Amino acid sequence: MCGIAGIISPDPETRIGAALLAIEHRGRDDEGVFVSETFGSNRLKTCLGHRRLSIIDTSSAGHQPMLTGDKRYALILNGEIYNYKEIRTELESKGVTFTTGSDTEVLLKAFREWGTGCLDKLNGMFAFAVWDDLEKTLTLARDRAGIKPLFYAKVGETLVFASEIKAILATKLIAAELDHEALHQSLTFLWPVPPHTMFKGIYQLKAGHFLTWKSGEISTHEWWDLDYSTEEKRGSEAEWTDRVFETLDRVTEMEMVADVPLGAFLSGGVDSSSIVALMAKHSNQKVSAYTTGISADDLKYDIIPDDVEWSRRVAKFLDLDYHETMLTPDLADLMPKLVRHQEAPIIDMAIPAYLISEQSRQTQTVMLSGMGGDEIFAGYPRQMAMKLAGLTDIVPTAVRRPAMKVIESLAYGGVPGKFTAPLRNLKKFARSAGMDFEERYLGFGTYFTDEMKGGLYSTDLKSEMSGFDAYRYHKEYFEHCAGQSPLNRMLYVDFKTFMPALNLDTTDRMSMAANLEVRVPFLNKELVDLSARLPSNLKIKGIKRKYILKKAAERLLPAEVVWRKKAGFSAPVRSWLRGALRPLVEDMLSAERITRRGLFDAKEVRRIIDTNLSCREDLNLQIFHLLTLEMWMQEFLD
Repeated sequence: MCGIAGIISPDPETRIGAALLAIEHRGRDDEGVFVSETFGSNRLKTCLGHRRLSIIDTSSAGHQPMLTGDKRYALILNGEIYNYKEIRTELESKGVTFTTGSDTEVLLKAFREWGTGCLDKLNGMFAFAVWDDLEKTLTLARDRAGIKPLFYAKVGETLVFASEIKAILATKLIAAELDHEALHQSLTFLWPVPPHTMFKGIYQLKAGHFLTWKSGEISTHEWWDLDYSTEEKRGSEAEWTDRVFETLDRVTEMEMVADVPLGAFLSGGVDSSSIVALMAKHSNQKVSAYTTGISADDLKYDIIPDDVEWSRRVAKFLDLDYHETMLTPDLADLMPKLVRHQEAPIIDMAIPAYLISEQSRQTQTVMLSGMGGDEIFAGYPRQMAMKLAGLTDIVPTAVRRPAMKVIESLAYGGVPGKFTAPLRNLKKFARSAGMDFEERYLGFGTYFTDEMKGGLYSTDLKSEMSGFDAYRYHKEYFEHCAGQSPLNRMLYVDFKTFMPALNLDTTDRMSMAANLEVRVPFLNKELVDLSARLPSNLKIKGIKRKYILKKAAERLLPAEVVWRKKAGFSAPVRSWLRGALRPLVEDMLSAERITRRGLFDAKEVRRIIDTNLSCREDLNLQIFHLLTLEMWMQEFLD
């Protein structure tokens, strides 16, 4: 795991140092810079910079940027290529020789051999850049799922890119400015939709894409897409259980390769527990596992159960080297730091993700995570809610929609106690169940509705925002897979939007803030390909989500762990907003501050806060978003 940055401009060598300093936390083992000769009528140069966290071949032989012997190609890589040994063997059969044991050299020579065609051969998590000094062409590429980030900005002929936006800003080639369409998306979903970022003119390269720069022009190309047309209707449940188990076993072992200490995150759920169980199977020593817990008082207002009891059971069952910490952060000091690393308003998941990464880094350099299991095997409650909501379609729309509105209005969404989660979910279900298929699914992932945003925006902003459709990319993805099963259409849209933009982005940023590499075996190419072929009715069977994965996990774990109720990896923001964060909310979202900022109506912000405190509505995540949005603007715009 590393940090990369690059510039094409007349004077890139004078700017690259600031860019690399801005992402120093991503790799503290080494730094390297390459600068090309001057080229073109505008006397441009290409500069590539690298911060290294050594994982495979930790010797100086793995130093980057790495150049071919003839100096034609220069490469910088962030990530890991898991099948680099197989690719190396193929290249050696063609007469290619190697001087290091690193995956970086394999990628460099694979690119020299096959160009962007090498991408199809790669199994890994990666973002990389290659400069071709003969053709004067730069290529940027990103892995299939978007595990590793890559951002870029083009100003005239100049191009600047990096693993994080703060490195782009540090070059002073582009100034920080709010992207209003991204703001519209962010309020809707709690995150901006790729390729947008919160910064105007700065974009993220979408997952499964590569970008080329030549003669001052850029173009982007999709090199891989998730293809559910390969879904197989044949095969028994037992056969598919075998295939899932064998593939998960193989990719977990594959992703355990490292020349540094390696452990795992453990929530006590089926995804992380399965990964840890397979690590224990392939390890000759105790696996180190890390868990965060939440106090009972903090859970009073929340919808998440405490994972600690289940993590302890799994740790005992597997005889792990088990580490546990309670989630009691100094929020006033921590949150601005996390906003700075996230480069956007943070979500509740960011806080435990950072704290557990910080704890793990005391003894480990690489951690395996269970992230991705819900996305490829259908583990989210909203996917089940869609199935249940579909049963209401037999009721005429003219009857169904008014009935659902009545249910929504009667259900209190924020009361404390054991009914918190059921009432909140009922309210959200009723709000979306009356809609048609695509609107319904998008409704389950919406936080500020169009109606709410209309009331929130200031008069000056409202007219501009009326021209944006927050759902436009989601609709395009729905259309792209229109012929697939309803469940696979939902999974496809999430794979393209929610997963890379929220879960993977947050995981990368919070772990790298602690200088820690996180790997996600569930998003290994082999398992993703298998999940696309898996029959939809084995992903959700009856009312059981991730059904076939859980059948496979029964071979590894006790039944009560496998079939336990799903728990999200998040923080108790509902309690915090009534306690530790209450003074911060009153300060950051005060009428004076909101009015001075000019984006929102101060009275509407106050109404949202008061409605939430009354427990009539659960608007906690909306308020948390407004709070951290203000923190983001203070950090990057002010």
